[in-house]
Amino acid sequence: MAAPSAAQRIVIENAAIATVDANDTEYATGYLVVADNKIESIGAGKAPEGLENVVRRIDATGHLITPGLVNTHHHFYQWITRGLATDHNLFNWLVALYPTWARIDEQMVRVAAQGSLAMMARGGVTAAMDHHYVYPQGSGDLSGAIIGAASDMGVRFTLARGSMDRSQKDGGLPPDFAVETTEGALAATEETVRKFHDASFDSMTQVAVAPCSPFSISTELLREGAALGRRLGVRMHTHGSETVEEEKFCHELFGMGPTDYFESTGFLGEDVWMAHCVHMNDSDIAAFARTKTGVAHCPSSNARLAAGIARVPDMLKAGVPVGLGVDGTASNESGELHTELRNALLINRLGAHREAALNARQALRLGTYGGAQVLGRADSIGSLEAGKLADFVLWKVDGLGHSSIADPVTAIVFGAAAPVTASFVNGRQIVENNRLLTADEDRIARDARTEAQRLARIAAQA
Repeated sequence: MAAPSAAQRIVIENAAIATVDANDTEYATGYLVVADNKIESIGAGKAPEGLENVVRRIDATGHLITPGLVNTHHHFYQWITRGLATDHNLFNWLVALYPTWARIDEQMVRVAAQGSLAMMARGGVTAAMDHHYVYPQGSGDLSGAIIGAASDMGVRFTLARGSMDRSQKDGGLPPDFAVETTEGALAATEETVRKFHDASFDSMTQVAVAPCSPFSISTELLREGAALGRRLGVRMHTHGSETVEEEKFCHELFGMGPTDYFESTGFLGEDVWMAHCVHMNDSDIAAFARTKTGVAHCPSSNARLAAGIARVPDMLKAGVPVGLGVDGTASNESGELHTELRNALLINRLGAHREAALNARQALRLGTYGGAQVLGRADSIGSLEAGKLADFVLWKVDGLGHSSIADPVTAIVFGAAAPVTASFVNGRQIVENNRLLTADEDRIARDARTEAQRLARIAAQA
């Protein structure tokens, strides 16, 4: 039997480091050693002497190293419907856009996924997710297209395989041909999990069970989706408590608020995370804390759709796991998660807690370790610790936008979006000097414009 090959090492020195570990350990000047796809060591000062098989050394003077950003809620397909219905609330926005979304096909979804992923990856996201729930009849292999785009980009990825079975004829919002049957949705979700989900420590692709929202799914789909997720041992995701209209809808249809409704169907628990959670009372927050249900906080989208301000400080105080989400780029046209660090801090300071709502390090934690918790991957990503996977970012903080801010964490949260000099996923560099190494950004931009125009023509003809 051949001896195992020695690990190849990358040594990074002279950087400020924010580990986001349990103690919020930071180094004003430190080092990070990567061995293959894992962090081997991290600390203050220079890297240990005598390291073998060092294939690369990086002088990171003028940079802050953080864990890679983790995006916990997105809808990639919306990349080709940006800039529409810009003055609508959520309900009217959905009514305006569902007729267009119902015409997507595999090529559109592949290109839209490439655009969404490229924008996030270029801005420091190393772990992404996509909640895809629109599967029009005859539209092709949409899940395969999305997962393929993430694999090609080199980003760690969770597909939240969404579903809808409540169409217009049943009082829902989507057109009839854009939804699945309850049985068909459950079967397709199970097939996707069995085909693509990898539960290993260093998995690059995972799948979650993700019925869309109370507006567009039956109680049976929600209840059976929870049972399916637990039978398969995967996580579950949906939208919850996003607007006052949802609260009213749930009371009228189910005789209870969204949180109680979700709990009655089995859709709360430490294996569940919920997008938005804007309109949560004390009882709702207590239920999430008691069940360890996670939250994907999407501050920019919540503001864009005038949904409100989520009670993030109260959730954190209660022990609710909270991460950050871009949300679909039809309600967050920038599509970047690093801007959400700043927006989460600023928007939450408009709430009841004012200046005490969040600080810079709490915002960074939401975007890194908090996101890893929400996706069920805190054992492997989300902080910089020996033995964890080598997903990290080098932010340039000595340039015009940041050099006069002494504290580098404050610089990247309060300041302008910091340039990404390098981003690594699983020990592989995917970004260099704000440009992707794994994809042609200019080609993606051209393709996205072409597919956006094609979708607009098809929707107009329909």
